[in-house]
Amino acid sequence: MGGDADIARTAALFADPARVRVLMALADGRALAASVLAAEAGLSAQGTSAHLARLREAELVEVEQSGRHRFYRLAGPHVAEILETLARSSPPQPVRSLKSGTRAEAVRFARTCYDHLAGKLGVAITAALLERGALRRTDGDPTTARRAEDRLSAPMATHPYELGPAAERLFGTLGVDLGAASRARRPLLRFCLDWSEQRHHLAGALGAALATALTDRGWLEPRARGHRAVRVTPAGREHLAEQLGVAL
Repeated sequence: MGGDADIARTAALFADPARVRVLMALADGRALAASVLAAEAGLSAQGTSAHLARLREAELVEVEQSGRHRFYRLAGPHVAEILETLARSSPPQPVRSLKSGTRAEAVRFARTCYDHLAGKLGVAITAALLERGALRRTDGDPTTARRAEDRLSAPMATHPYELGPAAERLFGTLGVDLGAASRARRPLLRFCLDWSEQRHHLAGALGAALATALTDRGWLEPRARGHRAVRVTPAGREHLAEQLGVAL
């Protein structure tokens, strides 16, 4: 029998700025080689290997062997949730250059939270799905507003949402196979309290399927390697406005 969870041991892994940069480089769900992680986190190869070893030992990161190469990824959505939770209760880093300020603005506007959309874009799309009947709140609130019990420093263990009457039609027009998403091993509907917007955004299997569909259609694209901010393409702006009423 084990004792209480060793929270301090796990928390210590997130107390090192360099190690956090490694985790943030993986926060969009990618699997990256150690050399790529080193470049994105601004670390030496030796330092990156040391951090990855500790993260693997704590089961926060997993590795996949492909030929002679090893690729690292987060051990699951729960690690991304920890990062988002810490972000919600952390002060912003000081902006010391135009480049870092632009990057921070891009992350707040539209980013991936592991494998689903977050930021202003993720919240706006979730609100549009609610307004158009693809989602429905079960507590009577017609918006994506934070509930009194939704703590800023914790993931949403429960949520007040279900599929609405227009779910199959509307998700279908966006390229999402609702049946396939429903058969995923993870929960179909999950929601996060967005750390930058303080409102709910869609996560879970359906949120991941939606992000994939919008990217496959060319409506979204990554801004740059190592950057979890995403860019809405001109076609994306047009179709999101036309089909969801999301004006960007």
